[in-house]
Amino acid sequence: MRKTLVRRIALIGGLLLFTLALGTAGFVVVAGYPLFDAFYMTLVTISTVGYEEIHPLARAGRVFNSFLILFGVTVMFFAVGAMTQTIIELGLHDRFGRRRTSRMIAKLKDHFIVCGYGRVGRNASRELLRAGAPLVVLDRNEPRVALAQQAGMLAVAGDATRDESLQAAGIGRAKGLVCALATDADNLFVILSARALNPRLTIVTRANEEEAADKLRRAGADTVFTPFSITGQRLAHALLRPFVITFLDSATMAMGLDVSIEQIQVAEHAEANAKSLRDLQVRRDLGVIVLAIRKAGGEMLFNPPAETEIAAGDHLIAMGAAPALHKLEALAGQRRG
Repeated sequence: MRKTLVRRIALIGGLLLFTLALGTAGFVVVAGYPLFDAFYMTLVTISTVGYEEIHPLARAGRVFNSFLILFGVTVMFFAVGAMTQTIIELGLHDRFGRRRTSRMIAKLKDHFIVCGYGRVGRNASRELLRAGAPLVVLDRNEPRVALAQQAGMLAVAGDATRDESLQAAGIGRAKGLVCALATDADNLFVILSARALNPRLTIVTRANEEEAADKLRRAGADTVFTPFSITGQRLAHALLRPFVITFLDSATMAMGLDVSIEQIQVAEHAEANAKSLRDLQVRRDLGVIVLAIRKAGGEMLFNPPAETEIAAGDHLIAMGAAPALHKLEALAGQRRG
């Protein structure tokens, strides 16, 4: 729509400039008008104002002016009609676009909501989109909402600190929420509202100030990241263990290696349920490495031995190529939509 609008405005502007240039040149050459008088006469003629001739026109000048009236007025009518059509189309596009977005959000379930499409929210949204996760971006800034929509995301304009905006994003059916607003106070307010609207929601946020992290957790955030602390740690690790950082970036951020790290929950009916890692032979048969297992009770087993039994509700933290991880998901009883 935006490209069509730009092309239409460029066409209208080009026609008007061409008409003005043609008329000005004609009055200078045919009628002998000074340059400014020729431009003014052309403007008066094509705008149908109806002033009298600035200087008396001879027969040749009036023949040219007759042609200019027919051509110029046609161009003006076309320009007015095209602009009117554009304004109507923009209004209808916005209205129907909002309705279409609302209908699509109403169909979502177990989706993720990203509050704030600034630098942090934008990168979180891109990662969710890359993983194929359903998401809705919520931001009060219309240009940011437009950017998210251009990136292929569902996005709505609204104030995330207001309950009605969160409800418009489907907070009651959502699986997770990313709070990435500009201030800790705004993030705190959103967390309190979201937790009240959906107690089962998983909420992650960032804290600009380290002392705000505990408050955000007490408000209901499941995970709080402090960007300055994390960045400082990674800078130090990049000096002390550069190859470890390179490998983790490659495995978790799609920076070269064809591997990724996923968490896969084991279902009750799964083939992997009540079997050990040795029984499944995921490393030999699938080429997947199980780095850790988070038991249903909350215990985390790092580098689990082969005799470790897998139970329903466990989460497997596994690393491997995407096709191999998909096969492991099938063993765990997960169906990819």
